[in-house]
Amino acid sequence: MNKQKLSLIFLIIFILGISLTVANSLMNDTNTIENKTGTLTIQNRTINYENAGKCVEVIDGNTIQVYGVGKVQLSQVKTPQKNESGFSDAKKFVEDKCLGKTVYLDIDNAQPKDKYERTLTIVYTDSEDVNKALIENKLAEISYFEPSEFKKGEI
Repeated sequence: MNKQKLSLIFLIIFILGISLTVANSLMNDTNTIENKTGTLTIQNRTINYENAGKCVEVIDGNTIQVYGVGKVQLSQVKTPQKNESGFSDAKKFVEDKCLGKTVYLDIDNAQPKDKYERTLTIVYTDSEDVNKALIENKLAEISYFEPSEFKKGEI
């Protein structure tokens, strides 16, 4: 085997190793929470959450993928769809708040899943109610539905 082929083999092995390391770090929730239920205090308000995990993907302005949970639909908010004005702004806002971070989920106990099997929830970061922030920043509208544990006007 000549030096050129040997160098190419080592390069491929190196790139493969780097790729696997990056993939593992994206999927590995380093902020593992042993007991995934708990409480947070955000702006002098105590929040009870039923689950938590790392946000590994933002699908749109009100749908995220959470490691160990699956697809999560931000409850009570309606953001623009892919072909509508404001879609990119809402998605970018949620990416900035959630992507790669641990999120805390207050799951709607009255209707935990929607017809697409997404978990319906209010999403919190360490310091913010993401659902409420979307509305306050005029990136979403309130979209109340029943049944819901969350009362109309709570957000």
